[in-house]
Amino acid sequence: MRITEIFHSLQGESSYAGRPCVFVRLTGCPLRCAWCDTEYAFHGGTDMSLDEIVARARTFACPLVEVTGGEPLHQPEAFALVRRLCDERFTVLVETSGAIDIAPLDQRAHVILDVKCPGSGMTDRMDWKNLDRVTAKDEVKFVIQDRTDYEWARGLVRERRLDERCTVLFGPVFGALEPRQLAEWVLADRLPVRLQLQLHKYVWAPDMRGV
Repeated sequence: MRITEIFHSLQGESSYAGRPCVFVRLTGCPLRCAWCDTEYAFHGGTDMSLDEIVARARTFACPLVEVTGGEPLHQPEAFALVRRLCDERFTVLVETSGAIDIAPLDQRAHVILDVKCPGSGMTDRMDWKNLDRVTAKDEVKFVIQDRTDYEWARGLVRERRLDERCTVLFGPVFGALEPRQLAEWVLADRLPVRLQLQLHKYVWAPDMRGV
């Protein structure tokens, strides 16, 4: 598999935010979101075997692991990696764009599905059946750039009754939408969602890698 980096940090997003976590960042992504903050993961990386990846993850003595990218599921071997990490008794999070079928993922993994709002420029790349595949242990995330994105996401949450199926996360695009503004919209509409910030960008420099 092609790996950009493996590192130990605090989980910056999702309901696991604030917890120590090992990140396994796979190389490559077929999408090009307008606000992407991990373009460095599009190319390069190092070839590693499943054994090498698992051994590296173990060195941090941390039970929580996130498989991320890029788009991790773009590499077919990612499914075997997730299964292997689950077998090793890690709690496994999979951060995915929603553009690739999540059905083959090991059911023990926790999916964090990033639904692409219009501001990303990638809405048409979504596999919409993925919204029917998430379960109560999974999370659906909307990265929101502006009011247009917010209204679109609000409509989708209500139409698909996503909050009845799993945790729903609303997060602002860092530097583009003030968190307070998004919080006020959510409160005004009584939306059953969880506001999230990218915690690591407040603890460390926003462009710092390996955190």
